[in-house]
Formats: sequence, structure tokens, C-alpha cells
Amino acid sequence: MSTRDFLVELGTEELPPKALKTLSTAFEGEIVKGIRDALGKDAAELMGKTVVKPYAAPRRLAVLIENLTEEVPASTTQVLGPPTKICYDADGNPTKALEGFARKNGTTVDQLGEVNGKVSFEQTTPAKPLTNLLPGIVEHALAKLPIPKRMRWGASRVEFVRPVQWLVMLFGEQVIDCEILSVKAGRTTRGHRFHHNQPIELGAPGDYADALLNTGKVMADYNLRLETIRSQVVAEGEKLGGVAQIDDDLLHEVSSLNEWPVALTGRFEERFLDVPAQALISSMAEHQKYFHVTDADGKLMPNFITIANIESKDPQQVIEGNEKVIRPRLADAAFFFETDKKKTLESRIEQLKTIVFQKDLGTLHDKAVRIATLAERIAADMGEDQAKASRAAMLAKTDLMTDMVYEFTDLQGLMGYHYALNDGEDKDVALAQNEQYMPRFAGDELPQTAPGIAVAIADRLDTLTGLFGINQPPTGSKDPFALRRAALGVLRIIVERNLNLDLRELLSVAADSHNNLKAREGLEDTVLDFMLERFRAWYEEEGIPAEVFLSVLAVRPTRPLDFDQRVKAVSHFRSLAEADALAAANKRVSNILTKQGADSNAAVNEGVLQEDAEKALYSALNGLQSTLDAATAEGNYRQVLESLASLRGDVDRFFDDVMVMAEDEAVRNNRLALLAQLRNRFLAVADISVLGG
Repeated sequence: MSTRDFLVELGTEELPPKALKTLSTAFEGEIVKGIRDALGKDAAELMGKTVVKPYAAPRRLAVLIENLTEEVPASTTQVLGPPTKICYDADGNPTKALEGFARKNGTTVDQLGEVNGKVSFEQTTPAKPLTNLLPGIVEHALAKLPIPKRMRWGASRVEFVRPVQWLVMLFGEQVIDCEILSVKAGRTTRGHRFHHNQPIELGAPGDYADALLNTGKVMADYNLRLETIRSQVVAEGEKLGGVAQIDDDLLHEVSSLNEWPVALTGRFEERFLDVPAQALISSMAEHQKYFHVTDADGKLMPNFITIANIESKDPQQVIEGNEKVIRPRLADAAFFFETDKKKTLESRIEQLKTIVFQKDLGTLHDKAVRIATLAERIAADMGEDQAKASRAAMLAKTDLMTDMVYEFTDLQGLMGYHYALNDGEDKDVALAQNEQYMPRFAGDELPQTAPGIAVAIADRLDTLTGLFGINQPPTGSKDPFALRRAALGVLRIIVERNLNLDLRELLSVAADSHNNLKAREGLEDTVLDFMLERFRAWYEEEGIPAEVFLSVLAVRPTRPLDFDQRVKAVSHFRSLAEADALAAANKRVSNILTKQGADSNAAVNEGVLQEDAEKALYSALNGLQSTLDAATAEGNYRQVLESLASLRGDVDRFFDDVMVMAEDEAVRNNRLALLAQLRNRFLAVADISVLGG
């Protein structure tokens, strides 16, 4: 089947830079999906040799598909109708059911057949040009783009993310005759707004990228543009004798702002380096989209790298213009820093009463008091200084009252650290101001100081209990207060910092610190269940099967570190040769005990034991008792399960030789008590019956 190249390009005013990559990916995906749907069952074969190339620049979204089939092949579909027995009356005449089926399929009764007792019709769809379908596919793809808010321009009723200026639709050398978003398709694209602000006529789809690059001064390939910017920025840093620091988010944003990137290096006064480096970095990146440079020791250099969207004949003028713009920004940061230092964090505590955290949960001051109470308890459980934890908690939100954090919100915590040091606060208390927000994202570093750990945990638990307590838990994909992330952060801190903290006890303290929670009853258990469930994704990432996680969740340990140790022990147990048999035995025991309503704590009467197999199992269990007790007390769950694995032979013999449901009630109950004792030993670690599926 013959093929052609297909190109669609939508030209617009400058697209939102932070959304450009997402829009490009979605546009490509929807077009490919639309074509596959149109080709039906033959799509995989017909598109086996196609090559899809997306393009995205500030003023354009485009997709080039090479070797695209020219037509949708003919197809035959068998449509089944009503049973034949209701299709003819007693005289053999067609019934209304049969006639209706024929009309529905655009045929006559004599053209119908029969398959497996039902009337059938073979519907043939003739081959048709794909060209006729492409406008609809593109239109649908544009309608499906993830655009939160569409706009209209002029008197037009057309809605899109930005005003549309031109449309290219080529199938081979042929222009596809159509109109999309009120713009008629053609073969003319446009070059760079300044370097080549002229139309560029395309002869064929394959000319697209080269014509824009060589004639139009537009680097349409998003990834090529991104890597060009990266290499230019790195080179500029090396010229300075430093290292250019490239933040991925900033790199993507800059790549979405420029069609013809040119890296230039500027300088600012060294006096600004007295301001905390991150404040300067935030100002340069957030407001001006500049990359910063550090020296060999990692210290900020008085330079910046900017990306111009033009190849200037006099780049020095561009550099001087950027230096002129950044100077007042950095001066503002310096002014904020000096002004903020004149007032201590402690003096700002009272101001927290003016800021509402959540209408049902009080002010930031209320939250600070609650966090301080819980942080003290956490520090006590850790054996650390409670006064430092309390002090760090009361100061934790005060930097939100500073001018610097008001201007640069991403500096919260970090500026608290600098201001606390300036105030003469204890170093660990100062560090806790920044550590309270750790981890900020998956894989982020964790707090290191005891006050930082205590406040980080306390803050999250306060938020979790508060919002659950007013019946505002996460729902589906909506989690406006990032409670899932908060829960996982607490678990990471406790497990990775090796803290033997009881989460349920801490949740109870946190819940009691709130006033008038609507859902206070059982709140600690509700939040605990929510938090322990976060372990599921954690272990999935580590390659631990869900059944291992579920076996531990079944016994509901309330200490996250203990939970983690159990999971690792069960994961090891699964690798033992005895695991499957013992898991199956535990499942059988569980079913028996549940069905009989047996007392799980009943004692075994040795004198009532009759069969050798039950005596052997009882003896083996008793022989392991001291080992199991010691290992369980130490949290050495791996040793517990390895020891219990040695019982496999005795367990197998018991079920082979012993009738549990003996007629003698005393014997029966004694055997049930023995099985309960066996199961309880496993339940001290996990419910391994879950491993049996």
C-alpha cells in the first residue's frame, strides 16, 4: 500500500512556556491515536513503518508522520441480529424483527444469512482516502489538549489557548483542503519573529524542520533546542572558570520561550553576595529566567547566564540591558534581607495570630502551639532535648511574616534558618527552620537534627489529623493539602532515620491538641490506616510483592520502623523452600479456627495430646519458645520466621496424621488450641497465610 508524509502545524501567538512540552506531547498522542482508530484492526500493520516526529516552539505546535498510508483499507464486519426462530412467522413470512434488522443495516431480507442460530449480515466498508479523515482527527486532537482555560480573540467565537495565526496541512505535496479553528489550511509557515518575519512555503512535509532552521531561524525541534541551550549554558560557565547550574524546570521553561537561543553572560555587583545565595538564585531564576554559576567550592559567583531569542549584532548591548534589569531585583532582595533582620523571629510569633491556617483549624499561631506540643513528645520519645524541639516549632512559621518570603515564597524555611542564626538561636533550632519542610518531594533529603526531625513529623501529623478530623481527607486524585505526600514524608523520616516511634500514640497526641474536631472518634486509627497504606507504593518501587506488604498490614504494627523490619523479614521468608507450604498451612489453620470460633488464646493441655504427630508439633513449638521470644523482643523478625520455617515437617505430619475435628470435645479443643498457638507465633510477625494467595 502506498504511503506519503503528513505534516500538520498550528501557528499561534506565544504559547504558555510551562505548558508547551505537555501540549506538544498531547497533540502528538491524540493525532496518532486518531489515525490508529481510523485504521482499525489493521492499524499496527499499516503503521509499522511510520515515524512520528513532534515539533514545538513558542509560536507553533507541529507533528510530522513519515510513511503514512494513503487510505483506510476496505473491511468486512459480520453483524449478528435476532435469533432466527423469531424472524419468521408460522407461514414462513419475515417478522417485523427481521425486517427491522435489515432496515437498520441498509439491506434487504434476502441479503441476510444465518450464523449459530442468529440472523447475520456481512457489512462491507469500502476503502477510503485517509486524507478525508485527517482534518477531523486534527480538530479532535486540538479539542482534547489539556488546556485549563481557553480564550477567544476579536469577534471570533473560536476558543484556543492562544490566538491562531496560520495552519499547515500537507499530505505529501498536497495541501489538505480544510478549515480548523477558523483558519484555512495551506503550505505556508512563518519564520522567526525578528530574524525572518516572512512566510516560508513548504514543498513537502519533509522540508519542514530544515526550512525553518536554515531559512526561518527557528529551531522547531524541542529536544534539539533544549540540548542546544544546555550545551551553550555549560560552555558559558566554563568560560567564567565556574560551573553553570542548570535546573531542569528552568531549562524547560527557557527552551519554551525561545525559537533561536543564544546564551549570553552578565555580571552583578559582588556586594549582593552578602545576601543568602538561594535568595539571589530565586530572584534570578523566577523573575529573569537566568542560570546561576558557582565556583569550584560551590559558592555563588557574581554572574548570570541568560538566553536571548535573537542573534544580536551587538550582544554587549543585550548583556548590559539584562544587567540593568537584574540590578533592582537583587537590590530588592538585599533590602528585604537587611530589613527583615531588624526584627527577630521571636517577635513575629504574635503576628501568626493574624493568619488563618484553615478556617476550622485556627490560625498559624494555633498550629505552632500544637506543633510545639507534639514536637516535645517526639523529642522525648527520641531521647532528645524537648526544649529545643519546642522552640524550633514555635519559630517554624514565623519567616512567613518576613518581606523576603512574601516576595519569594519558595524560600520559606531557608530564610527562617538565616534569620534564626542572625537572632543568635541555637544552631540546631536554626537548622530546623529549613528541615521542617524536608522531604519536599520524592527522593529529597531528610532532616538531620533532632529538632528538625521532631518539627517535620509534628507539622505533618498536625495537618493530617486536623483535616481528617474535619472530614476533609484526600478524594480520588484530589489532594489539595498534599496529605499523601505528608504521610509518606513522615514514614520516610521514621524509617530512614531509624526511629522507634509509635505512630498511633503520636497521632493520638496530635488529635487531642485540636479543638472541636467533628470526626474525633477513632481519628488516630483512621489516619494510621491511611498512612500505613502509603507503604504500598513504597514497597512496589522496591520490587517487594503486594502480598508481602498485605501480610504485614494484616497485623497492623503501629511503629513504621517495626513495619519495615517485618516486611523485609517476610520478603526473605518468601525465598525459603518451606515458605509456600507454611503459607498454605497457615491459611488452612486460619480457616479452621475462624469456622470453629476457636479461642485464639486457649492453652494446650499436654496430657490430652494423643497422636505422635500432634505431640511432635507441640514439642517443637515449645522447643522454639525461648528463641522466638528473644528474637521477637529484639525485633529480629527474620530469625523468628527462619526458626518457624523449621516446623514445616512437623506441620505437614500433623495435617497428614491428625484429625483436628475429633469427636471428643476436649481432644478437639486441645488440637484447635495447638493450631492457634502455631498461628499466633507467625502472627507475631505477619499473617503469612496472605502469601498463599
